[in-house]
Amino acid sequence: MTTPIRLLVADDHPVVRAGLRAVLESEPDLVVVAEAATAEEAVTRAAEGDVDVVLMDLQFGTGMNGTEATAAITAQPDAPRVLVVTIYDTDADTLPTIEAGATGYLLKDSPPDVLAAAVRTAAAGRTALAPAVADRLMHRLRAPGTSLTRRETEVLVLVAEGLPNRAIADRLHLTEGTVKSHLARAYAKLDVDSRTAAVATATSLGFIRPTTQGRP
Repeated sequence: MTTPIRLLVADDHPVVRAGLRAVLESEPDLVVVAEAATAEEAVTRAAEGDVDVVLMDLQFGTGMNGTEATAAITAQPDAPRVLVVTIYDTDADTLPTIEAGATGYLLKDSPPDVLAAAVRTAAAGRTALAPAVADRLMHRLRAPGTSLTRRETEVLVLVAEGLPNRAIADRLHLTEGTVKSHLARAYAKLDVDSRTAAVATATSLGFIRPTTQGRP
């Protein structure tokens, strides 16, 4: 008999956790051994050594977020794989999380069979990406000059929040001149000449998250 893949579901919404558990445990080779309502709980629970894959949300309200938790989990010896399951698919979400060590990145509207397959893929140490995420990463590789860097994306996210350059510099531990340089390069790539246009264009291209979008 095949040993089941042991899962930890980390999400701050009980209904979401229950839904994921129901879908996953309908598969004979998958078993949910634990749940976590906060990113901190997920990091602590993942360190116990009996989890193969962590299904990680990105937003937990207050405290540590999913990207930070992913980095903390994957830095542990013999760490479980982390499969991000979220509603967010912008560069501002996907790139930092993949850089933090996530093995896979899936969207919450994925069909149950796709979710189960992604879990098995992640457990085997192979990359599992939602099609939209994979397409965007391939675009970045093929045309790097037309894509924003991680730092340019971070700057535009804060511009979208309404922060002036000085506050952005303080938040990112940069000089104000460096922030202006990142903005200038982002303007050139996006073919815009204002902060408002940069945010609108970056949002429409999927580089940053719409500012009015909720955070379930």
